[in-house]
Amino acid sequence: MSDLLSKIDCPGDLKKLPADQLPLLAREIRELIIRTVSRTGGHLAANLGAVEMTMALLRVFDPPADKLVWDVSHQAYTYKILTGRREAFSTLRQTGGLSGFLRRAESPFDAFGAGHAGTAISAALGMAVARDRKGGAGHVVAVVGDAAIGCGISLEALNNVASSTRRFILVLNDNKMSISANVGAFSRYLGRMLAHPKYNRWKSRMESFARTKLGMGWVRQFYLRLEEAVKTFFLRSGFFEKLGFRYIGPIDGHDFAHLASAFETARNSDEPVILHVSTQKGRGYPYAEDEPEAWHGTGAFEAATGRPLAPAAAPRYSEIFGAALERLGRDDDRIVAITAAMASGTGLSGFAKKFPGRFFDVGISEEHAIVFAAGLACEGFMPVVAMYSTFLQRAVDYVIHDVCLQDLPVIFCLDRAGLVGDDGPTHHGLYDIPMLRSIPNLAIMQPKDEAELANLLFSAVCRAKPAAVRYPRGSGPGAPMPGEFEEIPFGKAEVLLPGSAAQVWALGDQVPLGRAVCGRLRDAGIDAGLVNPRFVKPLDSALLREQASRASLFVTIENGAVTGGFGSIVGDELAMAGYRGRRLAFGWPDVFVPHGSFRDMSERHGLTAAAIADAALKAVPGPGL
Repeated sequence: MSDLLSKIDCPGDLKKLPADQLPLLAREIRELIIRTVSRTGGHLAANLGAVEMTMALLRVFDPPADKLVWDVSHQAYTYKILTGRREAFSTLRQTGGLSGFLRRAESPFDAFGAGHAGTAISAALGMAVARDRKGGAGHVVAVVGDAAIGCGISLEALNNVASSTRRFILVLNDNKMSISANVGAFSRYLGRMLAHPKYNRWKSRMESFARTKLGMGWVRQFYLRLEEAVKTFFLRSGFFEKLGFRYIGPIDGHDFAHLASAFETARNSDEPVILHVSTQKGRGYPYAEDEPEAWHGTGAFEAATGRPLAPAAAPRYSEIFGAALERLGRDDDRIVAITAAMASGTGLSGFAKKFPGRFFDVGISEEHAIVFAAGLACEGFMPVVAMYSTFLQRAVDYVIHDVCLQDLPVIFCLDRAGLVGDDGPTHHGLYDIPMLRSIPNLAIMQPKDEAELANLLFSAVCRAKPAAVRYPRGSGPGAPMPGEFEEIPFGKAEVLLPGSAAQVWALGDQVPLGRAVCGRLRDAGIDAGLVNPRFVKPLDSALLREQASRASLFVTIENGAVTGGFGSIVGDELAMAGYRGRRLAFGWPDVFVPHGSFRDMSERHGLTAAAIADAALKAVPGPGL
């Protein structure tokens, strides 16, 4: 570590640093981020783009007295480094180490925890109103990306700011990207503001003159008023002004002097201010500059070459899903694909290229995605909505009210269902089964491998009813894509190992763990059977009841929340059947599971073959029906 960064232990140290040393510090911060993320994995491109902006914020404002609220917070690595966590930064995303996002429990500088987009303006407004009511003097700053500003909740909050407080600062970090490239009218509007040639020429000339004169108060005020008038003429930034904001920008997000001047102006304003900051995603690392989408989130890599360190694995579930949907799309032009700013992450990039007229990226707008799909379904199309399980949480009402109530053929493909490891509790997909299981008309499925994912997707299309197919992050066991799709009988489970004394129902990706548990039980003399349920809802109750007549123990294993999850569904069915044997349900407990490797978390929470088998052996004696 260089001498300069090693001297920065808190924002106060940053404020003391001479301005001419700031570029060197920025370079050292980028080196630390690249070096660390190359070992731990993490969000790289967005963090490299936010270095100077973060430094300028910390030189002008005084957290934690001033509240800096970061939307999503996946761009806050520099903030962590400069707010007392430099030494711990090497533990980023490791078990027991720093979170990849902001967490209130991690530092008093983290005013608000987040991992989903669109929350910062609402949370910051709540803090600003609380400050006003208490008579405080601190500033509240919401830092929001240009993709998140188009979220429904962001627009709702923008509409409420001016009527709620006079002192509010919104920093719009515009790098023209979310994870995929931004889409929609709002993104185009911001792009025109950044790129207007006549305004930018005028602005550049005026800035070169004004830099030497801004120390004179009357000159500064005259310049700012002139800039605002000319900007309005050229850019028509009336959208924000109609909402009660004073618009400042566009601002070069890598120019310390310009950033500091703009932030100081906002700090002294007696009306809500929006500062439109233009940054480059991936700045300072050529590979990330050239391919910001690919470097949004990354595993460990070789910093010098950009090559991933992990060996090539079997295709990921998201890739199998995308390939299967492409094949289905060739034969059925009713199929349309919808995602919410996650084309690459959900595996839909290939479908988008082959069928551009049937692919829709709606931006970070999960609620809209689902109702939009419902509208398409009303007119005879077969919408497939692909999103991460954790993001479906934002839109469950629309699954109920707009899809299932009307029994519309919308298929939800839920990637990252289950524990996601290093990204932590904001991204674990643990709650989709408890959220969805009580909704009438909705089938819920989970495959044991890649081939079964393709066949379940095909089966959902054939059935043409509301359905959710959930599958985990990463790769499966490597089952090849079927040559011909096979329709799986609706609501029917698959017996993988026959048995009588104990029955292990292992859901989806937990089938290998279930097989290992059965092996241990059989070694101990227990005739254990293994079932791949395939359908969470409707459960194969006929098979379950037939097995209940012989087995003294049922074990369920799932990669999801055990409270209200798959094991609970099995338990309810057994109770209705009058089953008097023992039942053990294994899944993630009723706590927010922290970030850490899947192996570490499984061992911590007893989700290993040894722990499950030991518990089962203790419970085996007992009567059946």
